[in-house]
Amino acid sequence: MNTMQTSALIFVGIRGSVVALDRATGEQVWASHLKGSDFVNVFVEGGQVFATCYGEVFCLDARTGIAMWHNRLKGLGTGLATLATDGQGGRGIAPALAEKRRRDEAAAAAAVVATT
Repeated sequence: MNTMQTSALIFVGIRGSVVALDRATGEQVWASHLKGSDFVNVFVEGGQVFATCYGEVFCLDARTGIAMWHNRLKGLGTGLATLATDGQGGRGIAPALAEKRRRDEAAAAAAVVATT
């Protein structure tokens, strides 16, 4: 079991997974595949990593990457989702908004190409 403090880690959401890196060395400490290969929105609070991917929410132990719980958000679709808690202060919204903007711009560019 990993005994590294969560403050010594950086958490990356990428292609359906969450990866924890050692802040000092960049070395991978753990990786947890969530679902698919879609954008992953991540934030950390109270020793837990909360992540959304493919319209579902996951809670991982920040030290080990082991899933603590998972909610499929049944009936709500598979789009991008943002996360927030009272203690977070809105910090988790920016990555999801940036990804939505990127997707919207790519769709608009594809539509222009399709009409030319």
